Amino acid sequence: MEERNSLPLSALNEDAALRTILEGTATETGERFFEALVENLAKALNTQGAWVTEYLESSRGLRSLAFWMGGEWVRDYQYDLAGTPCEPVIDDARLVHIPENVLGLFPGDADLREFGAVSYMGAPLTDVDGRILGHLAVFDTQAMPEEPRGQALIRIFAGRAAAELQRLRAESEVREREEKLGRLVDSAMDAIIELDQHLVVTRMNPAAEKVFECEARTIVGHTFTQFLSPHSRQKLTGLIDQLDARPEGQRYLWIPGGLSAVTAGGDEFPAEATFSRYELHQQAFYTLILRNVNERVEAERKIQSLTVQAQYLREQIKALHNFDEIIGRSDSLLQTLQDVGQVAETDTTALILGETGTGKELVARAIHAASRRCNEPFVTVNCAAIPAGLIESEFFGHVKGAFTGATSKRDGRFTLADGGTIFLDEVGELPLDLQGKLLRVLQRGEFEPVGSSQTRKVDVRVIAATNRDLGQAMQDGNFREDVYYRLNVFPITVPPLRDRGDDIPLLASEFAKRFAHRIGYPIEPLSPADVRRLKAYDWPGNVRELENVIERAVITARGGRLTLDRALPETAPVAVPEEALDDSVDRIRSVKELQDLERRNLMRALKATGWRVAGRSGAAQLLGMNPSTLSSRMKALGIKRPLRP
Repeated sequence: MEERNSLPLSALNEDAALRTILEGTATETGERFFEALVENLAKALNTQGAWVTEYLESSRGLRSLAFWMGGEWVRDYQYDLAGTPCEPVIDDARLVHIPENVLGLFPGDADLREFGAVSYMGAPLTDVDGRILGHLAVFDTQAMPEEPRGQALIRIFAGRAAAELQRLRAESEVREREEKLGRLVDSAMDAIIELDQHLVVTRMNPAAEKVFECEARTIVGHTFTQFLSPHSRQKLTGLIDQLDARPEGQRYLWIPGGLSAVTAGGDEFPAEATFSRYELHQQAFYTLILRNVNERVEAERKIQSLTVQAQYLREQIKALHNFDEIIGRSDSLLQTLQDVGQVAETDTTALILGETGTGKELVARAIHAASRRCNEPFVTVNCAAIPAGLIESEFFGHVKGAFTGATSKRDGRFTLADGGTIFLDEVGELPLDLQGKLLRVLQRGEFEPVGSSQTRKVDVRVIAATNRDLGQAMQDGNFREDVYYRLNVFPITVPPLRDRGDDIPLLASEFAKRFAHRIGYPIEPLSPADVRRLKAYDWPGNVRELENVIERAVITARGGRLTLDRALPETAPVAVPEEALDDSVDRIRSVKELQDLERRNLMRALKATGWRVAGRSGAAQLLGMNPSTLSSRMKALGIKRPLRP
């Protein structure tokens, strides 16, 4: 049995515990993730055992995914819920903490008696709909006093375990979808042949074997044109040029007049066919489907549907895998995450506010991932990156011939997001004429594609983000008031990095590990001097700038030590108004003197504007500062608005 230290849970070092568990699970997935999680959780909380389970609803039981007890693994552990402390965790979907005398409360739990358990703490694993997936629990052979930090820790990692369990289930669904797709192709009555960029056969289904009167193994690896008449060979080659010239998403066509195909025995027969192109690992492949006209539409629809579903599930796995990119424990970030948790359960429109580079899209993805729409599309639109003349078509799609260059019908982003979430990044950049059409979608969920008189209805949750002052934009006539109030139902502010001082070393360490792993450099942990320099910088570019700085520091590292000298921008000197300086004394000011000068200058501006920070004639405009920057400086310098008498 493993020897444990005797420190009580009340002596828990939350930072060290979080670091232990994060580092222990960061690179693991699947079964190894759960093993690393419970092993490190037991060590971090100093408990005798820890286990994570999957809930078997049909039998009212729990099956362990990993069980660590006394320094050893307990394999294939499965038990009934009835009469155990795990029962209220599952049935009530709540954290259960029994500081002591657990056997007295649950005398029928023979396993806990055998383990010599005295205390217990467990938290449920739930999906975004609140459905129970399993639970994460610890027990100890000594008392486990009430400790909010320990409870918070087990909740955090119950969430991580739930995300990994969902990822594994999504991965299983991908395999199932791909297997169904393979079975669909193999069971199709139409001949389906896959060709590489040189028209060499890479795969063919049993129907194709039957049509060409030979086995696939005799054709795969050979050029397919030998099974076409001379005229059809030229026709197929010409169609390849057409497909290659088409835009992504439109590389398919019905072959007019069909093809004249030749069996292995030399018999020629007419065939109606479709031809399509796709790319995999930057290589072109073609799919030729020889089919009966009456069966063509249905078979193509099924193949496309299963392919899209498989691709979507892959994207969901990636989103679940990257969910931990929101890193930090500062009060301001925790408040933001609390807001995310509150609004995610609803379909309420959310407006994410924050400076450039603060991670507004990550927050939007977190809202979607925790919502009931998590299994539906998450579609992103950068409103500032689309030319004004194309943004309506990008939003709502267009019909063929709607404008010059509209050679075919195209669905817009709102159609693609139907049933899911659309994220409108930089929404403050939308042209005024489009804002009115956006208002109609927000109010009634309907729109008309460009060039069409037919109204379409969609069920889409809207999350918007901006780094602009929309209140000021309304006053300036650049943003509609009715659209603003439709978007600003639930505002969420993402704090700038300068207000998250304690998060800077956490983020920097994570970025350093990521980049070091990517380029294969061994990197030492941040030194205290590195941390001081990083925290002293103002980070106008926020998390994105920090990520770039750390990447440069890793690239220029010497002997495994980060080099911040070239990576960090030179800090600009503090601007001091000329009238605030004593011209009669030509000397260097101390930091405190400069802070006093800055404080007096800000106070003058605030008093001159009646303590109005933002907006027209506000102190921020008078000073030439961003309102959030001014608020941050006021907080740092201890400037507060005086109470009114």
